[in-house]
Amino acid sequence: MKNLRWWIAGLLFLATVINYIDRQTLSVVAPVLTRELGISSVEYADILTAFLVPYTVMYIFAGLLVDRWGTRKSLAVFMAWWSAANALHALARGALGLGVFRFLLGAGESGSFMAAGKAISEWFPARERAVANGLVNAAAATGAVISAPLIAWVTVRFGWRAAFVLTGLTGYLWLAAWLAFYQLPQRHRWITAEERALILEGPAGEPRERIAYLDLLRLPEVWGLLVSRIFADPVWWFYLFWLPKYLQDVRGFTLAEIGLTAWLPYLTADLGSIGGGWLSGKLVARGMPVLDARRWTMIPFALLMPMGVLVAYLPSAPALAVICLVTFAHMAWKTNLMTMTNDLFPARIVGSAAGLVGLGSGLAGVLSMPLVGRIVEAFGYSGVFWVMGFLHPVAMWIVLAMVRRRALVLPRQRNVRPRDVL
Repeated sequence: MKNLRWWIAGLLFLATVINYIDRQTLSVVAPVLTRELGISSVEYADILTAFLVPYTVMYIFAGLLVDRWGTRKSLAVFMAWWSAANALHALARGALGLGVFRFLLGAGESGSFMAAGKAISEWFPARERAVANGLVNAAAATGAVISAPLIAWVTVRFGWRAAFVLTGLTGYLWLAAWLAFYQLPQRHRWITAEERALILEGPAGEPRERIAYLDLLRLPEVWGLLVSRIFADPVWWFYLFWLPKYLQDVRGFTLAEIGLTAWLPYLTADLGSIGGGWLSGKLVARGMPVLDARRWTMIPFALLMPMGVLVAYLPSAPALAVICLVTFAHMAWKTNLMTMTNDLFPARIVGSAAGLVGLGSGLAGVLSMPLVGRIVEAFGYSGVFWVMGFLHPVAMWIVLAMVRRRALVLPRQRNVRPRDVL
């Protein structure tokens, strides 16, 4: 089977689409659900936090589980868990019940990205990893694109509880395909000899080896990637979880109008994911050092982000256009940041490293969502747009200061060979 690695990437793409549809279901039905159950903006923010706390904590344990169980088993377990948790939302009768089910959903969803990152290291050479990561990032936005019209339609026709059941059951269809298809390239029965040689010629073919998190935490690169995500990712959490509610509260959109328009910023995020990965990949192909290619691609996108402040002051149509630009720039920036994890760390520990870096994303949500809810309740949305506009330039400065081209020799693994691309 030719180009089998891209079929693997397609399965990872679908897993992330399902992941984001499941987490986005609450955001789309929020205008109806919060009114029916009498949930305030502060309570809604607390429900989001109930998702983000276990989501964040599980970044630590999920990375270890991915490295210990392997990609195939770990992603199957995560998918089965979060799909069941999402369907259970249909049983909620108030803020407490929603909070419990969101907690269960968050406990399963973060592992998807650890497993995807490890699969990319196992199946792709260095020059293709940014594009593969861009595809996975694009899947996140694709899930949001699909969820807005789909869930709005289901909710209008059958009610918000049916929306949770439908989206929850989708994961089990994907699970059957994953278990039948995924194996490591070393022993996959459908891979060609040429493709196996391409994949295994570099560090992706190295055997797995466990590594202590304490060893990784001694590396400034890990801290640079982690802290930069704490600063940058609140922007994505805000637009992911609050955009439909903002469109109703401030712009006066109906649920049907939200379904017709709220997918646009996620479509441009898709384009940013693929475009950002493609651009840095082209720079690598032209001979630029890998980390330099990632950084030079990220800088202009970080400088675009302050334009988000304009959303608070423009009419609805141009405001939505600016939101689209912001989500495009964010995902182009984030794709290259995530790919740095694959560039810096050997495949045998990339799950653990991605878990620590991903912890920054979860912390970003845990810290920012309660603040957003309270700012919105007290002052409205304008202050939120001001804060979000300047987070990426700070995150970019952290990357430039702490993530540098260097040989990564782990403290207790002095015989670890640094990546050839560095």
